[in-house]
Amino acid sequence: MLLIIKIETMNTLLSPLENFRRQLDFSLVSEERKTVLTELINYIQQQRNAAKEIHLNFICTHNSRRSQFSQIWAQTAAFYYGINAQCYSGGVEVTTFNERAVESVKRSGFKVEKSGDDNPKYSIWFSNDVAPIIAFSKLYDDSSSAKNNFAAVMTCSHADENCPYIPGADKRIPVRYNDPKEFDGTPIESEKYDERSKEIATEMFYIFSQIK
Repeated sequence: MLLIIKIETMNTLLSPLENFRRQLDFSLVSEERKTVLTELINYIQQQRNAAKEIHLNFICTHNSRRSQFSQIWAQTAAFYYGINAQCYSGGVEVTTFNERAVESVKRSGFKVEKSGDDNPKYSIWFSNDVAPIIAFSKLYDDSSSAKNNFAAVMTCSHADENCPYIPGADKRIPVRYNDPKEFDGTPIESEKYDERSKEIATEMFYIFSQIK
């Protein structure tokens, strides 16, 4: 009897980023948290099953920290697992992509290039095989984002509670994270930004690992 073993081939990340990915531990995602993530997993799977485009817009108040982390890690995880998804982020106010969050992204292994000074744009590479993510603070309905048929993923309580309606979204999914901003100016600032980034990375990789 011939035994056939299927070997899954994942897409290639930048080497430092791949080293970071190997540190992610799905066992740290609690059962309670998995319940929260199930709605997003189901949305992605349903879109994929129906051969529809997958658009995810991660929304927070200022599009400065948590929503940026979420977009970047979700797009990276989707690429790694070969899921054709387009990930965006936005806010209800325009500020900047916080420099502390940018530095955390760099420490994770992404290649980052900055352009401009007033609300700068950051080119963020996770692989040599695809174009970079262009990250900057913007409104959730910015021209660079999907206008219809997307999931609005609410990453902070303020935006979730104060934006009861997101035009064009066919699904609204709360996936909230604590804000590392509370540690700004403290000795553990970098540690807490990295901790939040890694938490989001773990959950986004977990989500896309569940897609068949």
